[in-house]
Amino acid sequence: MQDIRIELREDKREKPQDMSKVKFGKTFSDHMFLMNYDSQKGWHDARIVPHGPIPMDPGAMVFHYAQEIFEGMKAYRTESGAIQFFRPFENIRRMARSGERVSMPAMDEDMFMEALKKLVEVDKEWVPSEEGTSLYIRPFMIATDVGLGVHASDSYLFCILTCPVGSYYPEGINPIKILIEDQDVRAVRGGTGYAKCGGNYAASIRASVRAGKKGFSQVLWLDGVERKYVEEVGAMNIMFKIDGKIYTPELNGSVLPGVTRKSSIELLKDWGYEVIEKLISVDELVEAAKAGKLEEVWGTGTAAVVTPVGWLTYKDETFEVEGGKIGEVTQKLYDGLTGIQWGKVEDTRDWIVTI
Repeated sequence: MQDIRIELREDKREKPQDMSKVKFGKTFSDHMFLMNYDSQKGWHDARIVPHGPIPMDPGAMVFHYAQEIFEGMKAYRTESGAIQFFRPFENIRRMARSGERVSMPAMDEDMFMEALKKLVEVDKEWVPSEEGTSLYIRPFMIATDVGLGVHASDSYLFCILTCPVGSYYPEGINPIKILIEDQDVRAVRGGTGYAKCGGNYAASIRASVRAGKKGFSQVLWLDGVERKYVEEVGAMNIMFKIDGKIYTPELNGSVLPGVTRKSSIELLKDWGYEVIEKLISVDELVEAAKAGKLEEVWGTGTAAVVTPVGWLTYKDETFEVEGGKIGEVTQKLYDGLTGIQWGKVEDTRDWIVTI
């Protein structure tokens, strides 16, 4: 494993006095991790440097052919002051799978983990301690070859940014309104749907803007082939409690394999719930709602952990879920996951990595 060179910032930034009110992704900590790759040297020049602009040639391939991947994870400060990660190797391995899909090199897992630990150690004062707060971590990789022509780049830059984030639910968990999208599609099987790359999110923006103008928080996507099966929400995976059982769309290649999704399934099974991963048609969902069998709906993702859904709209027909309130299973799942993440609940599954 390579040594990491550290260049400390002399003009440290002023930290917000109340971290619980910091907006998501707007305030960055003092430093960032950088490492370069090229086909001759492999990975080299691991360094932690002051956070700031990255000089880029306008001909760099990332700008023209979108060869880019990223991850999203968090570091949490426990009541005792310890700092810990939640299942970081799941994110590290998912980033390698994303990279493979778009022909980008994988970072050595141990090197990746060492970079995470060192960066958070250097900026440990930026890990907030207020209720519900955390340090969001954004690893990403971009193609840096200069030249026009569609092919895999020969060189890449790997970077990790960190930013403190306030509580996602400062006023309590309120169920959201979701629009089931029946025009645009996010991804198709055989495409990049299972990879965490920027193009997937760019493809989702138009429908999200339309939905936002109508008062919806997020869009629930249908599959790109038949426009029939529900897949995932804009920034989350989705789960349904129907007639006592938990259903979630199967990972068929166009659904992101969420770490929170995986953790939720494991917890739910431990608690005795039957969890079914399958193709779920929108007609099935509508039928369950009309029959009063759609008992709870929630999204799972790194940013919010668990998000209750109170209303689903499809083709101008709206279905209220659980009276527009958070359901029992949704609340239990949120409490269970966040309890482990913040060290309030014992980790019996080796999910936590402590600095």
